[in-house]
Amino acid sequence: MSLFKNVFLFILSIQEKFLTQRLNKTLGIKNSSKRKKYYQSGCFLNLDSIADSEKIKMEEELQLILKACNYNPLEVLEYIKKHDTKVYYIDSQKAINSIGENEGFIYPQKGAKALYISLLVDKKFALKTPEMFILTKGEINKYYFIYHFYNWYAFKHNILGIDAEAQEMLNKYLYGASEEDFNKLQLADIYKLKDAIKQDKAAISFVFKLCQNYESSKKALEKLKDSSINL
Repeated sequence: MSLFKNVFLFILSIQEKFLTQRLNKTLGIKNSSKRKKYYQSGCFLNLDSIADSEKIKMEEELQLILKACNYNPLEVLEYIKKHDTKVYYIDSQKAINSIGENEGFIYPQKGAKALYISLLVDKKFALKTPEMFILTKGEINKYYFIYHFYNWYAFKHNILGIDAEAQEMLNKYLYGASEEDFNKLQLADIYKLKDAIKQDKAAISFVFKLCQNYESSKKALEKLKDSSINL
């Protein structure tokens, strides 16, 4: 993983930890009830446990897909295209940075942002755009790309926190929200934001584990080769 992307993901994880602490403080003041436990058919259902189970299953599937694609972004992109998500290439990511987006997975958009994206990639007028990948031309950073692939796959599986509204909120409160903004948060917004943080942290964790496992396997293979040479 490049130093820049590594530092970016690390800083994001620290920011998310701080944001979670602030949300927990706000949530404690507003409401002490538990959201994700329901009574149905004579028993309690804990939706957090169900969500965690879904995440484990999803990550197992992701591992299999990435392995089948040789962890190659170009092969993964072909998989993405086959599942009805378009992939576009632009000359510079400054074109999407100007609307608060980074290259990679772009959530469905509406309104002015959708119009801008539509003109950028399709040269068409549209006030609604589906999910897509927008990448700059040239070499693709493997691990940064997998982070976006994780979010795309979670979006396709309707995982909580992976939607345009939740991600817009996450960006807002990670970068520059005031204390007053936090105090104005409604309970439903707090839970939506917490889901977005949880899933984004899961994507970062998945990438780091993949990176560590890949580097460990690479070193083990090099040692095996060295041992063979010395025989």
